[in-house]
Amino acid sequence: MTASALTRPGERDRLIVKFGQIDWTLTFMLCLLASSGGLMLYSIAGGSWKPWAEPQMIRFGLCLVLMLVLALVDLRVWFVASYPVYVLGLLLLVAVMVHGHSSLGATRWLQLGPLQIQPSEIMKMGLVLALARFYHGASADSARLSWKLIFPLGMIGLPVLLVAKQPDLGTAILLAATGGAVMMLAGLSLRVIAVGLVGALAAAPAFVLFILKGYQRDRILTFLHPENDPSGSGYHILQAKIALGSGGILGKGFGLGSQSQLNFLPEKQTDFIFATLAEEFGLVGCVSMLLLYAATIFVALRIASLSHSHFGRLSAAGVTATFAFYVMINGAMVMGLAPVVGVPMPLLSYGGTVMLTVMIGFGLIQSVRVHRYSEVTRGEGTLL
Repeated sequence: MTASALTRPGERDRLIVKFGQIDWTLTFMLCLLASSGGLMLYSIAGGSWKPWAEPQMIRFGLCLVLMLVLALVDLRVWFVASYPVYVLGLLLLVAVMVHGHSSLGATRWLQLGPLQIQPSEIMKMGLVLALARFYHGASADSARLSWKLIFPLGMIGLPVLLVAKQPDLGTAILLAATGGAVMMLAGLSLRVIAVGLVGALAAAPAFVLFILKGYQRDRILTFLHPENDPSGSGYHILQAKIALGSGGILGKGFGLGSQSQLNFLPEKQTDFIFATLAEEFGLVGCVSMLLLYAATIFVALRIASLSHSHFGRLSAAGVTATFAFYVMINGAMVMGLAPVVGVPMPLLSYGGTVMLTVMIGFGLIQSVRVHRYSEVTRGEGTLL
């Protein structure tokens, strides 16, 4: 369908026309990722759909429907909702500090009747939307280098500090990285980026020594020398490396991974499921899965580039950046190239909260695809 046909008022608003504009290639790749996760969860449960594979696939089915519904939501609705979602996320993060539910030494959840929510997941979407709206109304000079950069820096820094306080270092890193990526995509000066990187490296030792909690510092030291405490703090990384190495080129075969089947590998269904994949399908399986992730990211970025709206481009690219950081951080963590920070592999790891956030994000990306010819009036997003 041509651009002119899509921009006809009588046709653009018809649901059937919008439904036909959904990127089904991207949808198919998401289904492949989630199905691969379901099969791995089936394998590590000893060839059983319970307790992980069955609920995971049911959740994905529901999230898939939600993504398709969100794809039909007009981009201007996302635009209007951007600041309210960000403010809601901030308020919920503050509420966690006051009335949060604690588990395993961390206070990250809010109990709302029968529901338990993790506000940091809402903030992942809220931050991308708010930054995209801010930069939609900003001039090229303001985005490149000006005193107005204090606003996006504050928008990023506040939730990062609140999440780090919980403590949830993995999500705080993810938020900071995503916010930085959106600023770069918006046209941030290379000089500012270089100065920021140098400043971050210079501040890293002080951050590790005086800001991080004791167990978080231990994770850094364990990452550097896991063999110093093989049965304690280094156990996770060492077992993951054993699983990765034992898979060889082709792996041991589906359902035959000894590290996961015999419960040597900790968190085998969540943070370290990629190590299970490596053990059972080897280097070929790992590379194939990473290529599928790379293809998904490429298609999502292509959708972002097609949008006629600056808000659409930045919001879709920001969500894609979040997804890419999930993959990179988890992969580096499992391979021993980064400290263990509790970031799951999206759609592959077991868990409903991250899956819901990821699929809502892809709902936004699909909405950008469907409404790629829509224009959002420049200037509506500016704060000043």
